[in-house]
Amino acid sequence: MKKLTIEDVAQKAGVSKSTVSQFLNKRYKYMSEATRNRISEVIDELNYQPNGLARGLKRNRTNTVGVVVGDINYSLSIQCIHAIENELQLSGNQVMICNADENPDKENKYVETLMARQVDGLIVFPTGDDPSTYQRLLDEQYPLVFMDRLMEGIATQSLLVDNEMAVKMAFKEFIRHGHERIALLTLPAGRYAITPRKERAFSYRRAIEEAGLEWREEYVCSAPREEMGEALERLLSLPEPPTALLAANDIALAEMLKYANRRSMSIPRDLSVIGIDDAEYAEIYNPAITTVRQPAYEMGVQAAKILLAGIEDTGTSVPITYRFPPTLIQRQSVQAAPKSE
Repeated sequence: MKKLTIEDVAQKAGVSKSTVSQFLNKRYKYMSEATRNRISEVIDELNYQPNGLARGLKRNRTNTVGVVVGDINYSLSIQCIHAIENELQLSGNQVMICNADENPDKENKYVETLMARQVDGLIVFPTGDDPSTYQRLLDEQYPLVFMDRLMEGIATQSLLVDNEMAVKMAFKEFIRHGHERIALLTLPAGRYAITPRKERAFSYRRAIEEAGLEWREEYVCSAPREEMGEALERLLSLPEPPTALLAANDIALAEMLKYANRRSMSIPRDLSVIGIDDAEYAEIYNPAITTVRQPAYEMGVQAAKILLAGIEDTGTSVPITYRFPPTLIQRQSVQAAPKSE
């Protein structure tokens, strides 16, 4: 049986090959609805299966997109990837996902690998601080979107939550319940000063100042994940321990809850807790944990749409940083501060 071609579809539909090609590539700008419907009917009638790889090569496209994740363990990363993949598949693109494990060397190698595979664009949760690789891509007008993090010296489309607003929401909730001794549990900002950690630590200090509270350096509990239990032990053994704790991300919250279980602590009786990032376990923990939710799925959808627009548009786009507003999810992990405070 003869293999059907784009020419067969064009003849049957009574249009040119270029019109069919525009239809297959979802470029409908100068095509009437009647023409679109006719081509679609013919494709269904002939059961025509376009050769995606060949079509991509003819227009310098492979219909694949690379996603390099800083750390796939975060609930934000998982939700964003889910949204990115769903949105890109709707437009006929496949997604290649790489996990850098917060390792800049792995990140650079993954970027090189994805470029060698000729992906049409990249969505990256950047880990390092070396802008040279990404600047080269931008100089070549290569479609690039940053998620969750910024990189100094790189001006590209970037999407992340409003970290200062997230911290202020948590503080407002604590202060509403009368808390003045509020601690922060966070992973170290590290050598590369990852944007959410850096901004949330800075916003914590600002929130303390704006609330007129006493600054206590010992209330900033910064430690690697495996050392958070020991850090919490020191924090809660202080002569004046905090009555409230803000977990700066879902990993910090998970370690806080593990510690509470080991020590048979009662939340919120012994310590009021709020976490930034709305991990699923926060809702099923007993009591359910109040969180500041990032619109992770919406962020992923928007990142995919921006990348697709960059792939389709050969013009130069203006780099914009999109800040998404978070939402406070009130549950049962905050109560009134002890009267002795």
